[in-house]
Amino acid sequence: MSESFKEIMDDLVSFFKDSDPNVAVIVHQVSKSFGNETVLKKVSLRLEKGKIHGIIGRNGSGKTVLMKCICGFLQPTRGAVKVFGKMIGTDCDFAPDTGMLIETPGFLTHETGMNNLVWLAKLGKGASKERIRDLIRMVGLDPSMKKKVGQYSLGMRQRLGIAQALLDDPALLILDEPMNGLDKTGVKDIRALLLSLKEQGKTILLASHFAQDIDELCDTVHEMDQGVINEA
Repeated sequence: MSESFKEIMDDLVSFFKDSDPNVAVIVHQVSKSFGNETVLKKVSLRLEKGKIHGIIGRNGSGKTVLMKCICGFLQPTRGAVKVFGKMIGTDCDFAPDTGMLIETPGFLTHETGMNNLVWLAKLGKGASKERIRDLIRMVGLDPSMKKKVGQYSLGMRQRLGIAQALLDDPALLILDEPMNGLDKTGVKDIRALLLSLKEQGKTILLASHFAQDIDELCDTVHEMDQGVINEA
């Protein structure tokens, strides 16, 4: 057995045994390729529970692909991901106890925001209509509004997407550009909401182009550039 192979095996065994109760997410040497293009390059990351973790980087740097690998929407080409001690793709298909907003949220455009969340709740843990109304108010929308989602502005869709991510009261939130399309009031509201969720013990991973989001919200910051991640 060569030393290099032994080191690889020891590293894998260490990862399999890694179950720190204070850590929500472990990303271990994750690479992701699409054809000949490698989008993620041996990314490793540990996200402690009860904190807001930020990822910054230009468009195309790999932020969204990393988030999809953590959620289970994409399988890494190499490496592995654990969420709350469960290995994604082995112990479970998708990240457990996780709410997410990645890229543009998809809704039934001919239905109201309230009806959309009622339908989505039936696919999850069955959040009550009372909770759904509370969540819609929490993100700054009116649950009694009759306007169809197809008539929503980008900011309104984003608010509804955040409410959707919170439906099942998840312990982990993964939010890709959550402030996208929001006006100044909306940004202020969502920042306050995220800080409130942190106080409740939630773990949050967010990607943002806004430096002020990172400065005001995040306990840790990582920068992605061409598929490589470093602590900022």
